[in-house]
Amino acid sequence: MKKIRLFILTFLLVTSCITSKKNKEQTTATEKPNIVLIMCDDMGFSDLGSYGGEIKTPNIDVLATQGIRFSQFKNTGRCCPSRAALLTGRNQFAAEMGWMTAVDEHREAYRGQLSATIPTIAEILKDNNYYTYLSGKWHLTLDDSYKLGAVKPNGSWPFERGFNESYAGLPGGGSYYKVNGLVKNETVIKDFPANYYYTDAITENAVGFIKKHNTEKPMFLYLAHYAPHRPLEAPKDRIDKCRERYQVGYDVLRAQRYENLKKKGLISTLEGLPIHEREYHNKRPSWVSLPKKKKEEWITEMATYAAMIEIMDDGIGEVIKATKEKGIYENTVFLFLSDNGATKEGGDISQLTADLSNTPYRDYKISTYMGGTSSPLIIHYPEKFAKYKGEIRTDLTHITDILPTCLDIAGIEYPTSFHQKKIPQFEGKSLITVLEKNKLEKRDLFFQHEQSCAIISDNWKLVRGNISEPWELINLTKDSFEQYNVAANFPKKVLELEKKWNIWAKENNVLPIEKRAWSARIKHYNGLNTDKSKIN
Repeated sequence: MKKIRLFILTFLLVTSCITSKKNKEQTTATEKPNIVLIMCDDMGFSDLGSYGGEIKTPNIDVLATQGIRFSQFKNTGRCCPSRAALLTGRNQFAAEMGWMTAVDEHREAYRGQLSATIPTIAEILKDNNYYTYLSGKWHLTLDDSYKLGAVKPNGSWPFERGFNESYAGLPGGGSYYKVNGLVKNETVIKDFPANYYYTDAITENAVGFIKKHNTEKPMFLYLAHYAPHRPLEAPKDRIDKCRERYQVGYDVLRAQRYENLKKKGLISTLEGLPIHEREYHNKRPSWVSLPKKKKEEWITEMATYAAMIEIMDDGIGEVIKATKEKGIYENTVFLFLSDNGATKEGGDISQLTADLSNTPYRDYKISTYMGGTSSPLIIHYPEKFAKYKGEIRTDLTHITDILPTCLDIAGIEYPTSFHQKKIPQFEGKSLITVLEKNKLEKRDLFFQHEQSCAIISDNWKLVRGNISEPWELINLTKDSFEQYNVAANFPKKVLELEKKWNIWAKENNVLPIEKRAWSARIKHYNGLNTDKSKIN
C-alpha cells in the first residue's frame, strides 16, 4: 500500500513539473510578439495617403498614423537586392544577390540567389519557436529553377529558407492573372480560375495562414505583395473609380503631394518643389501642353496604378482584421515598406507616372539617386509602441535594419553560427534604439546597382548614374532632393567619399562593375555556365 501511495505521489509530482514546464513554454511563446512584415513592389515614396498621396490607402494609413513613420528610410534601389538585404540584415553583395536572379555569374557577390551560408530572418525565428509563413513574391532563386521545364527546388525556395508554409511567386515579373513559377511549398500551381488575381490570392493565403495558426507559437508572416509592379493590371471597375482624380494632371497632383509631405513633416520645408529636369531628354512637358491622347494614356495608367495599390490596401485591411479575430492584434508588430522607388520602365508616359509617385525625389527604380532608394517605412505595434503613436522619425535608416529590429522586438539573439559555421554579425541597426533613445548611431550607407553607385556619409552624398559619368557631390543638409552638384567646390570631400566607397566595394566583392546590358549580360554568363573552364 505504501508503495502504491509513493508511486501516486511521485507520478503527481512529475506530472506537475511537466505541466508547469509546458505552461511556462506556452506563456513564453504567447509573450513573444507576432510579426507581420509587409513589402510592396515598385511603389513610390509619396503614393500612400499617409505619405502625401491621393491614392486611397486607409488601412495602411491607420498603421502609419497610429504607429511610427520614417521619412529617411532607404532601400537598395532594386527588387532582388532589397529582398536579400531585408531577409538577411546584410548588404545584398554579402548575401550573394548583387544583381538579379536571371543568371549565376559565378562571382562571389553575384550568384543569382540567396547565399546558403547566411541565415534568413525566417530561419532564425523558426529556430526560436516561431511558426513562419510567406505569402507573395519571392524572387530570390535562380530563374532556371522554374523556367527550363524541370521545375524543382534548388536550395533557395522559401520552404528551404525557413518558411514552414509558403504561397510564393518565384519570379520577379509576369501577369497578375496567371503566375509562372507559383508554388505552394514544393508544389507548382499550374491551374488558375477565371477570376484569379494575384494580389487577391496573396491576401487570401495570408488570411488563411492567420486563421489556422496555432497561437501556442508566435507567428511570423512575410506578406510580400507584387503590386504595383508592372504590368499594370487591375479590374476595370476599380480603375474607373480612380480615373476622375487624375483628370487634373500630374503638375497639380505633384504640387499637392509636395505640400502634403511638408504639412505631415515628412520632408524639409526649406526647399521648393524640385523639377529634376536632368532626368528627361527634353524638358518635362507641362500637363496643359500634353496632347489629348497622351493625357488619356497617362490618366489610364495612373488610375490603373492607383487601383492596384488600393486593392493591395484592401487586402492588408483583411489581414489586420484576421489578427483581430484571432485575438493577436495587440501583440502583433506590423512593418510596411517598398522594395524600391517607382519605375520609369514602359516609356515616356510611365516616366511621368513614376515622377509623380517619387515626389519629391530624383530618378527612379534601378538608380541610386533618392527616387530609386527612398521608401515609406511604417512600424505599428499596439501593445508596446502606443506612446510613439503618430510620430515621424527623420533618422537615416536602411533596409538592412529590418532584421535586427524584428529580432530586438522578439528578444532573440542573432546566431553566432549557421550550418555549424561561424558567421559575422548583421550590418543593420535595430530601430528600437531610434524609438527609445531618439538617436541612431552615425554610419555610412553604401549603394550600388548595375552601374549606379552612391555613398551617404554625414549629410554628404556622392552619387553617379553610371561609371562613365563623373561623381556628383550633394550636400544633403541644404539639398535633400539632389538638385545641385557641388563636386567642383569640395574636391577633397569627393576624394574622401570615393575612397570610402572603393574600400567598401572591394571588401564586399562588388568589383568589377558589369557594363553589359541585361540581355548581353545574361548571354555572357550563361556561356560561362556552359563552359565551366572559362569561369575564374
